[in-house]
Amino acid sequence: MSTDKRATHVSHEDWISEGLSVIVIGASGDLAKKKTFPSLLSLYLGDLLPTNLTIYGYARSKISSSELRQKLRPYLLSSTSEENEAVVDEFLNKCHYQSGSSYGDSESWQGLDDQLNSWENFVSSSEGIEKSNRLFYFAIPPNVFAETGDAIKTNCMAQRGFSRMIVEKPFGRDLESCKDILGRLGRHFDETNLFRIDHYLGKEMVQNLMVMRFGNLWMESIWNRNNVQCIMLTFKEPFGTEGRGGYFDQYGIIRDIIQNHLLQVMCLLTMECPNKLDGPEAGEKIRDEKVRVLQSMQPVTLSDVFLGQYEGYTDDETITNKDSNCPTFAAVRVFINNPRWAGVPIIFKAGKALNERKAEMRIQFKDAPAAEHLFGTKVPRNEMVMKLQPTETIYMKSNIKTPGFSWEPIQSELEVKYDTRYFKHSKESNPDAYSRLILDVLRGNSASFVRSDELIRAWEIFDDVLHQIDDENIRPHAYRSGSRGPEAADDWINEKSGYVRNDDYVWHDGNICYVKNF
Repeated sequence: MSTDKRATHVSHEDWISEGLSVIVIGASGDLAKKKTFPSLLSLYLGDLLPTNLTIYGYARSKISSSELRQKLRPYLLSSTSEENEAVVDEFLNKCHYQSGSSYGDSESWQGLDDQLNSWENFVSSSEGIEKSNRLFYFAIPPNVFAETGDAIKTNCMAQRGFSRMIVEKPFGRDLESCKDILGRLGRHFDETNLFRIDHYLGKEMVQNLMVMRFGNLWMESIWNRNNVQCIMLTFKEPFGTEGRGGYFDQYGIIRDIIQNHLLQVMCLLTMECPNKLDGPEAGEKIRDEKVRVLQSMQPVTLSDVFLGQYEGYTDDETITNKDSNCPTFAAVRVFINNPRWAGVPIIFKAGKALNERKAEMRIQFKDAPAAEHLFGTKVPRNEMVMKLQPTETIYMKSNIKTPGFSWEPIQSELEVKYDTRYFKHSKESNPDAYSRLILDVLRGNSASFVRSDELIRAWEIFDDVLHQIDDENIRPHAYRSGSRGPEAADDWINEKSGYVRNDDYVWHDGNICYVKNF
């Protein structure tokens, strides 16, 4: 890669011309190899990291820098095209390794600090760059956050630039443990240098919500209780725990997906407009509005929860409790008690071992006034659907006249599919969520990260019902792997939300099809 960088949207910002040390803690783990390092490579390929860059992995494994590079290389090569192999090797030459007897090993952290200071002094003397920043990525379990933070604060903070921490979920498994983690990290780091990552906030469709909602005149007039029947946020995976059951069994699908990922997306989907959406003040203003949404919600009760568990879940050898009631599927109903959304049911649905991979936001609008009388038949409700994965798509289900002589309304889409609309004739693609969020941290943009008061309020909403499920051993409904979930789930969701499904219509590989034609 040439030292002459292409001009990018961050070229004018100070940090890009300063020194940068990235320290990936837990460097030998799966998260670091599969997500963190490939995302750093993506930024490097896009000229979105400083020229004066060094990367260190820190973990307990006794390996050398050369061995770390060998472990990382296949993951990096699989994350990019073959033509970038030389750049991958160039990137790997910037990667080094420091081992420690523990994540709080002060002597090892002091040794790493000595190496970083030496490199920063070299950059200063050879390039005339006085400021050098440090970014610490915590790709480690939350039980070692505190000792790691203590060691960094004591031994390894930047002397001539910022020190910023990226912390991965889970942020506890209940309100009490969340407060404990926040308290331990809060002893040393405040909201200006602590970035709690939720990778759903880095997805294209989620980041697009700000422009969709507040950059289009027509959106504001329909985005309220007068027009919206219900909101559904869905996450589906076609596989089970696959050897991770020991971890998953301690959390379950509500803690793993709904209480964080889907709740965060809901906040952006429903919040009021901040008075700033870009610039240094926007992050706190956006997060203020998200907190106001959470403060308008009542704690979830068991009557608004439907649980499921796929057959064979406890066959996972890592699950020790063979009578586990851990839910692998859940539907949860909530309400936002404010003037915009009062009375509108919001449904979270998440599950493992289902029939497809999908994450989406779906807004169903109310019946068109007098439509059934006017046309002499049921007229399907309009829906807006924003698909987060696997393919990023926005479509509005709208009614049109049946082609030909009939006047009967049928449903079609107004659709934008990102891959075909923007990237069909380009080698470029949407950046992954982790790359976006790492870049946001470097830029000091806090909007896509979770603030401590958000975390606490999110746990307050779910804490009581989660403890009730555990303490009272509430049994989930069984369902077959590869199905839509428990048989009773759809009826429960429809009853709780008022959702009306148009059974005469399916979307089949880009073609409108009708059930009677199959």
